[in-house]
Amino acid sequence: MMYRLLSIWLCVGLSSMAFAQDSFRIEGSVLNANTLQPIEGANIVGKGFYSVSSSTGAFKIKNVAKGRYSLTVSHISYRPKTVEVEVGPNMEEVQILLSETTTTLEEVEVYGDYEQEKAKQLSTVSQSVSKAFLDQNRENSLMQTLKKIPGVSTITIGSGQSKPVIRGLGFNRVAVVQNGIKHEAQQWGNDHGLEIDQYGIEKIEIIKGPASLLYGSDAIAGVVDIQPSKIPFPNSFGGEVNVLAESNNDLLGVSAGVQGRKEKWYYRGRVTYRDYGDYKVPTDKINYENYIFELHDNHLRNTAGEEANASFSVGYVSDHIKSETFFSNVNAKNGFFANAHGLEVRSSDIDYDSSSRDVDLPFHKVNHFKVTNNTIVSGENHTLHFDLGYQNNLREEHSEPVPHGYMPKPSDSKERVFSKNTYSLNVKDSFKPHKKHDGVVGLNLEFQNNNIGGWGFLIPAYNRFAVGAFAYDQFEVNPDLHFMAGIRYDYGFIDTKAYFDWYPSTVNNADGSTSYIYLQRARDKTSTFANVSASAGLSYIHKNTTYKVNMGKSFRMPLPNELASDGVNYHMYRYEQGNLDLDPEESYQLDVDIDHTTPSMSVGVSPFVNLFDNYIYLNPTSNYYETLQIYEYTQSRVFRVGGEVRASTTLFKNLGLDASAEYVYSRQTSGPKKDFTIPFTPPLSGLVSANYQFKDFFFLSSPRLIADLRVTAAQNEIVPPEETTEGYQVLNMSLLADLDIFTKNPPVRLRVKLNNVFDTKYFDHTSFYRLIDVPEAGRNLSISLTMPF
Repeated sequence: MMYRLLSIWLCVGLSSMAFAQDSFRIEGSVLNANTLQPIEGANIVGKGFYSVSSSTGAFKIKNVAKGRYSLTVSHISYRPKTVEVEVGPNMEEVQILLSETTTTLEEVEVYGDYEQEKAKQLSTVSQSVSKAFLDQNRENSLMQTLKKIPGVSTITIGSGQSKPVIRGLGFNRVAVVQNGIKHEAQQWGNDHGLEIDQYGIEKIEIIKGPASLLYGSDAIAGVVDIQPSKIPFPNSFGGEVNVLAESNNDLLGVSAGVQGRKEKWYYRGRVTYRDYGDYKVPTDKINYENYIFELHDNHLRNTAGEEANASFSVGYVSDHIKSETFFSNVNAKNGFFANAHGLEVRSSDIDYDSSSRDVDLPFHKVNHFKVTNNTIVSGENHTLHFDLGYQNNLREEHSEPVPHGYMPKPSDSKERVFSKNTYSLNVKDSFKPHKKHDGVVGLNLEFQNNNIGGWGFLIPAYNRFAVGAFAYDQFEVNPDLHFMAGIRYDYGFIDTKAYFDWYPSTVNNADGSTSYIYLQRARDKTSTFANVSASAGLSYIHKNTTYKVNMGKSFRMPLPNELASDGVNYHMYRYEQGNLDLDPEESYQLDVDIDHTTPSMSVGVSPFVNLFDNYIYLNPTSNYYETLQIYEYTQSRVFRVGGEVRASTTLFKNLGLDASAEYVYSRQTSGPKKDFTIPFTPPLSGLVSANYQFKDFFFLSSPRLIADLRVTAAQNEIVPPEETTEGYQVLNMSLLADLDIFTKNPPVRLRVKLNNVFDTKYFDHTSFYRLIDVPEAGRNLSISLTMPF
């Protein structure tokens, strides 16, 4: 089917070439008038045609008849410019220089210093991810797409779900923020993915290191900040349709988005649907707990799923007010590899191999509804930001009903149900008390209500409240030296609810009699927490080199599962017990970042040193409950050190090379696992990427070939009961090109990607299924077409 599709595009492209024999091409570049650096994302508009500048500032308009044309070039950070071009034989490339503008009141986008300069002036270690990067590297989930960022990895849960890990820390230690509101789901579980539609996202800011100062608890390791999209231009309408097909799991997907604006009112909308089957691994058997599971045709059975997402927003913009209300709903159903749920499949009557596309037990269903409002009010000396949000996360975990211990066979498959409501409010005031100072004060409030259901118990129902106030100042010592410091105070409580088993258990009394009682798994308990966060840092810019140093202290409130869990987690085949006496985690970190960038090359290094006073983790004990090993939450001091190095260069005009490496060393310095590392610590890893820009070929415009080689060392530093993983090398290749199918519309963007080219069998140390000796997915061919309009 995929090769037939390529043949059709070939025929269409050849026809298009024949049609365009008497037409010409406009080629050029858009540059910053002051620095001569390329400008990405500039809009080039003429009568009957349109283009957008690439990351190198280049643009290309094909099939233009001979004549004189006016081109209007615009970018939200620059003054628009109109140029006249004469189109005909032997015409030269057009070079367009745009001048920067500090504010664009019509768009109410207050940039102050420009985005790149602002990033240099901040002392925090962060990295911006553009829409072009996301489109070029898109994988089956948002976090898998971001894995090429140094220091970012994932806990992968099958082919359709994953969760973020920054420098070896994940779960609730990494805050995911969308449109200013923290994404709140059941992210505490190993098998709980991130319910966010990755299509339609234009920019992500990744902060590495403690960020509790700005984002509160849960940002102790870093932040994935999904920022609002740019406001559409006045009197505009456009959109895109993206279709995707993959060979490994027979995935078919489509995502369509539109946006439009009159003068002051604008809107956006998007729908996404994906359906996929069981994915393939490069082995025909799995050995878990000395039991061999045969795999039919290399399919990891019952890993199929589907996802249906929808979002809509409406906004208003004037000279001093910008407001946008965003609605989204993400709905997914995902099967879990049957043998991951204990070993019960050996006695199950379910035919897990009836179809590669059906979803049998066990499976998860999740629906995440979110509504947010972001309002910015700009005054003469102050800019007020208001972020308001409501989220409902409904999660159902279905398993085959079988009796366990004293529990009789349940009447249905709903093992666990969670319904979490989150209400959020952020208020921030940005102001300039002096021309050399940029001050910010703010307040964050969040309330959560999480209810439970189902016949299985792991964590109790709870209420959670948190409030934090912060202030920071960025001081310009001189144009090249900036100092930033801030402080924050947080208060919060977690109110866990009592829970009793729904079935009686047998208890032997001291007098020899027997009682049948409903065991209490959780009790009513209110735990309060308060803490101070702070950070201070310097940024120094010397010609082409930026030096940053930042010291920060962050904290994280314990989670309800860490405080009050008391039940069997069959996905992990263990019994988990919480500890109501846990203290908040406190982290102290020193970050350094050095970046040297010239037009032809860039190198950088980002080391860090990190100390936890009381790191919380799940520790296996020597005790058992109904043949299951008991794991208890405990705390220890942890020392961590590591960082990332990166380099990129352009060897020739069309050949670019990128390389990066990342490493984290962790050591517990107290507690029952003293001198061990911490769970899910990623090994030393490096990525080498080469991309070559070819000349136009047949129907392919600006074809680019990319080869990525991931080299990962063995991970022998583990904490029992983890197992070591061997090192591996995996090669991925991509072909990107434009298809000039429609003469008056932007070109269709084609991406052909081949992951795991050599079908390598390897184990990702941070993968969920690695715990049961399941290798990563095998070779996968994907074809994506994006059709703008």
